[in-house]
Amino acid sequence: MLLDRRGRALGTLRLSVTDRCNLRCTYCMPEAHYTWLEKPHLLSFEELTRVVRLLRAQGLEKVRITGGEPLLRQELPKLVGMLQQAGMEQLALTSNGVLLEKQAAALQAAGLERLTVSLDSIRPEVFTRLAQRAELQTVLSGLRSVSQMGFQELKLDTVVVRGVNDADLVELTRFAGSIGAEIRFIEYMDVGGATRWQPDLVVSQEEILAQLRTGFGSAEPLAGRGSAPAQRFRLGNGQVVGVVASVTHPFCGDCDRLRLTADGQLLLCLYAKTGLDLRGLLRGGADDRQVSDRLVEFWSQRQDQGAVDRTRVGQRSGYVSLEELRANPRLEMHTRGG
Repeated sequence: MLLDRRGRALGTLRLSVTDRCNLRCTYCMPEAHYTWLEKPHLLSFEELTRVVRLLRAQGLEKVRITGGEPLLRQELPKLVGMLQQAGMEQLALTSNGVLLEKQAAALQAAGLERLTVSLDSIRPEVFTRLAQRAELQTVLSGLRSVSQMGFQELKLDTVVVRGVNDADLVELTRFAGSIGAEIRFIEYMDVGGATRWQPDLVVSQEEILAQLRTGFGSAEPLAGRGSAPAQRFRLGNGQVVGVVASVTHPFCGDCDRLRLTADGQLLLCLYAKTGLDLRGLLRGGADDRQVSDRLVEFWSQRQDQGAVDRTRVGQRSGYVSLEELRANPRLEMHTRGG
């Protein structure tokens, strides 16, 4: 078991395969223009798989494929198959759902069993306001399709923004139940890319639960959270929901995650401003032992607790400026795996 300086064991890798996205969600990509990663710098499937295989030998248990929007990466089912062959049985993918209906069967055939889809409202005008694209019906069609396909796990993720979709929680929960999905409500975070973030836009876990109790009678916490980002609750109707309270109740003490950008920067935290240049190692001739040694050193020296540190900021506003983001696109949330 590979431990960092706070005794946290490596367990999960969020593997970004692209920084591109076909939505422009206001809590992640609110700006009109972005600086994109250069395509020759993106890691190949072979390079991504090599990193996963080496991390697997150090105790890695879960890989979540993400982006940007990962379904924009061509031949993605091929990568799923390669990661399985590298020994990863717990493979998941997070998508905005726009391309899901077209690609879900191929992903499942390649071995993907866990799927999370972002869905911030089922009201067309609210969805379009948040996503800045009128794609709700495409996403809902994809969700209804995959709900019949027998995925081992189907989850919905909802970022809750005050005054926008915070009145939709009960309706979204009922929709999730109708397709056999578990929904997770996420506090709006002040991470890179959230250039419009303000403290008063955050809907806290307590407020989320209050609304769910009003709609369903009760919301009782479930034991066994472990290193998962969401605290799970059973509602009065028997449904289970999750709340990711990264702003008001950070879970840094149990975090087991690494993040790999599509161009090979390994990051210890969603709030990290620097990381380990794996692309340079992989393309510079380092053998497996040399790469593995750097990975072990990188995690072993970890002591960050980014979300906890943010709670100590007096006048809290956006994490990084727009100028910083344009100078360093790796600070963007859509670049580092959301």
